[in-house]
Amino acid sequence: MHKAGFVNIIGNPNVGKSTLMNCFLGEKLSIVTPKAQTTRHRIMGILNDKEFQVVFSDTPGIIDPKYKLQERMVRFIETALEDADIFILITEIKETFDNKKILDALEASSVPVLVLINKIDLSNQDEVIIKSEAWKKQYPDWYVIPMSALEGYNVSKVLEKIIELLPVHPPYFPKDQVSNKPVRFFISETIREKILFNYKKEIPYSVEVTIESYKETEQLIKIRSIIYVTRESQKAILIGHRGNSLKAVGTQARKEIELFLGKQVFLDLHVKVSKNWREDNNKLRNFGYTQK
Repeated sequence: MHKAGFVNIIGNPNVGKSTLMNCFLGEKLSIVTPKAQTTRHRIMGILNDKEFQVVFSDTPGIIDPKYKLQERMVRFIETALEDADIFILITEIKETFDNKKILDALEASSVPVLVLINKIDLSNQDEVIIKSEAWKKQYPDWYVIPMSALEGYNVSKVLEKIIELLPVHPPYFPKDQVSNKPVRFFISETIREKILFNYKKEIPYSVEVTIESYKETEQLIKIRSIIYVTRESQKAILIGHRGNSLKAVGTQARKEIELFLGKQVFLDLHVKVSKNWREDNNKLRNFGYTQK
């Protein structure tokens, strides 16, 4: 008897959705930074075993969209609400999750819901008990599990519950596949992660990263990447004095990409201006933000 299903992870920004999925998979698929709106796409991570296949789906944080890019991000969340076999609603110990639209959608669904109260390492036992009991009282049919994705506390317990709830089904993907996204996507996300870490204010949110070319030889992988910004002033900031800022991003990204690919990498970064790309439907489509 083989089990398989889609486990869709939803929650507000910065509650640890990406950290949780990476923890389940034992490798880094979703980028993680302290900044909100780090995740822009719906990223599937596939956990395979002889007797089961869990297709985790990491989605952008729940936001009130201000421009078309964010509207596309919200659509990824809405899609995740439509095709799950199990829902994970991840909140955190210091947060009061009160998004009525999401809560009503989960309650109206016949799909099992796991409420994960994350970051309990930042709290105390009394607070954890109070928060857990409040969720159980309001939603008695849901499974409530306090945890810490960062510390790995109760992650195995959550996974055991997921496997228990999985429907009987053959695998949806080949057993050697780890994601629905191609290698180029993860390379571009690694570069974007380093930009999120190295720049402040509007720069990280004005950036989109594409891979223009990817050429592999026996000894080396040559990657040419284009970083798009919305204004010339942002381009100057991103490059920095004598190109030093961009070089730092390139060095950090290259080291991580080499670990990911297991091979020496030559990373060639270029910055271009694409005015108002976050509001342009054609540009958003070209960047992979498809409206489904």
